[in-house]
Amino acid sequence: MLRKPVYLLGLTWRQLRDDPGRAPRLAVRLLARVVPGPLGGRLRRSRLAVPRPRGLQRETSELRALLAHTPPPRPAPVAPEAASPEGTRVLQFVTNALPRTNAGYTVRTHRLALAQRELGTEVHVATRLGYPLSQGIGDTRPRVEVDGVPYHRLIPWLPPSNPVRAVHKGADLAGRLVRELRPDVLHAVSNHLNAAVALELGRRHDLPVVYEVRGFLEDSWLSRDPSHRETDEFYRLTRELETRRMVEADAVVTLGQAMRAEIASRGVPAEKIFTVPNGVDEAFLQPLPDAADLRVSLGIPADAPVVGLTSSFYGYEGIDTLIDAAALLRERGTPVTLLLVGDGPERGALERRAAGHGVHAVFTGRVPMDAVRRHHAVLDVFAVPRRADRVCQLVTPLKPIEAMAGGIPVIASDVKALREIVEPGVTGTLTTPEDPEAWAISLDELIYAPERRRKIGQSAREWVRAERTWRAVAACYREAYAIT
Repeated sequence: MLRKPVYLLGLTWRQLRDDPGRAPRLAVRLLARVVPGPLGGRLRRSRLAVPRPRGLQRETSELRALLAHTPPPRPAPVAPEAASPEGTRVLQFVTNALPRTNAGYTVRTHRLALAQRELGTEVHVATRLGYPLSQGIGDTRPRVEVDGVPYHRLIPWLPPSNPVRAVHKGADLAGRLVRELRPDVLHAVSNHLNAAVALELGRRHDLPVVYEVRGFLEDSWLSRDPSHRETDEFYRLTRELETRRMVEADAVVTLGQAMRAEIASRGVPAEKIFTVPNGVDEAFLQPLPDAADLRVSLGIPADAPVVGLTSSFYGYEGIDTLIDAAALLRERGTPVTLLLVGDGPERGALERRAAGHGVHAVFTGRVPMDAVRRHHAVLDVFAVPRRADRVCQLVTPLKPIEAMAGGIPVIASDVKALREIVEPGVTGTLTTPEDPEAWAISLDELIYAPERRRKIGQSAREWVRAERTWRAVAACYREAYAIT
């Protein structure tokens, strides 16, 4: 007897069976149909992404659920007999990735994967559950390659109903990759959700786990709104959950010494913490391109001294201090032009602040990666005016290292994380954070001393060449992988 076909959103089960490629496309339609919002609003909002300041009651509830979940302990991992740091195969878990998301996080992931490949380590990258559909991007390819680096997507049919199930679903989908690739090491990258998936896989498949801490989620949250407090439950639970993942991992990687000390202070054994700092492509060490035409198009006079930065426009970046310092220089008859490359929630307020002070500030918005060095070429000085917030004391940014590679002298706030990359008088200048007067004095001293700028820029470039290319820093992963 012939059975009536069963249709699912216009497709029969036989069609799905005979053409597995239809399944990801169907997943998009299911998410759009079953869940509110474009391509699955519920999936996108928070369950599988970095928690946001809004909706804290729901976010905090999910953190409690994750902390309450106690998986069974796994046996000590046993490394394959033939494994070696040079021949290691790594499966990495990240929040987002190229080619769909272009940010400092994704650039670091990609450049280090390329550098590790040159050193003999095979790296596969898996993005978080639901990405990129969770961002409203209808790209359902299960795998894409960028410059030869394979990026795998973990796309569910439906969003899990709670964060613990999301972790298990991520591990279920990634388990297929583990069986196919047979990695030697699982390498999770911030945040704790990626670590949870890797740790669950480690338990299931008896594999070692490295957790790379690229920032402190709770401190970033704290710095973005003055109403937030360290006593808030969201802050406390996020910190506790991140710390638990660090303790559970076999090794922890982070970006700098200030971050390393913070992680150790949370009870993570110092011997299992390794530093892999930010770096740059060797192309950044080449002479800067001619940017005379860009200067004209930006409306910057040929003889105007230019101070600038490339950044995300959040309050903790301290760009308001830089604008106030430029206003002081203008009042004293030594005006500068500010070139502010980037975007973010503070941009409108910063534009109004500059206009109100009569400061000539050029806001470009975001620019493509291949245009960054042309904008560097317009600068006389690169500024990093970060506030003295806790997150700025701990996390070392990537952008000033790119500028230093081009031989541009850097002025930065005197906070712990920036002391790791700026040696005063040698590779840059440090000055008091959140103090426009101190910034105005430091800018004035450097802008009108071209020979000093040249020497500092040259020293900074040589330091980057010796210690901060992606190839140089990627070698540091070997120690972390070796102890696992």
